[in-house]
Amino acid sequence: MRTRLTQTLRLSLLLAAPLWLGACSAWDGKTSSLASRADMSAQSPEALYAAGMDSLKQERYQQAQEFFDAVEREHPYSTWATGASLMSAYSDYMRNRYTESIGGLNRFIQLHPGHRDIAYAYYLRALCYYEQIVDSDRDQKGTELALAQLQEVVNRFPGSSYARDASLKIDLARDHLAGREMSIGRFYQDRGLLSAAIGRFRRVVDEYQTTNHVPEALHRLTEIYTSLGLTEEARKTASVLGHNYPGSAWYQDSYALLVDGAPPAPGDRPGFLRRSLDWVF
Repeated sequence: MRTRLTQTLRLSLLLAAPLWLGACSAWDGKTSSLASRADMSAQSPEALYAAGMDSLKQERYQQAQEFFDAVEREHPYSTWATGASLMSAYSDYMRNRYTESIGGLNRFIQLHPGHRDIAYAYYLRALCYYEQIVDSDRDQKGTELALAQLQEVVNRFPGSSYARDASLKIDLARDHLAGREMSIGRFYQDRGLLSAAIGRFRRVVDEYQTTNHVPEALHRLTEIYTSLGLTEEARKTASVLGHNYPGSAWYQDSYALLVDGAPPAPGDRPGFLRRSLDWVF
């Protein structure tokens, strides 16, 4: 499942964009007065841009893009052309045309690195990658790309509202990557590939400390060490789990593995030993 923003949140991006430029008096406020004319070359850049913004507000994204593209095509040297190129990329984004939107944003960033709206361009590009994140049981190259783009927003524009939102999404993307590692680790563990499983779970603990997958990763390590007879290593790992997540159900499960008579946490979270027995019998 792709990680898409709701339509309401996506439309709020338009309000966040610092591109609300005033419309020229030559425009009568109706997009139909322009859309019905085959030759847009006779229209002023102000009128075309205003018509594009009006189409966006009416959620007519393809029509909006036609107006913005006309500004660039017919009036490439006007002060409106630069903003139109950014809003054309936004129109692509709203139509889920991420590749096209990224291409337009890359051009904007390359040609206008000092533009007043450059932070918004970087942020919108990051969103295009972020909304293409797929389920954690599939290849996560897209998640890694999204993470890199979001981090660039934070690095380039610290303290901005874009950086604050990007930071939140970075946490979600990292959680997604950790989930992928956990899925692979469980796969290896269930098939008795314990060394490979340990590597995956250790990576979650070492590289994704702030994600909510760490308690389970520590418990899985405790399970594996116990099954291998590495009691001291299992106790050390469970101790780390108990110290950092004392109220976690995963800690209660780990404690039950190491202390005779201690009950596991309620709920259906089959551990490695139980899954192994189910597979054998």
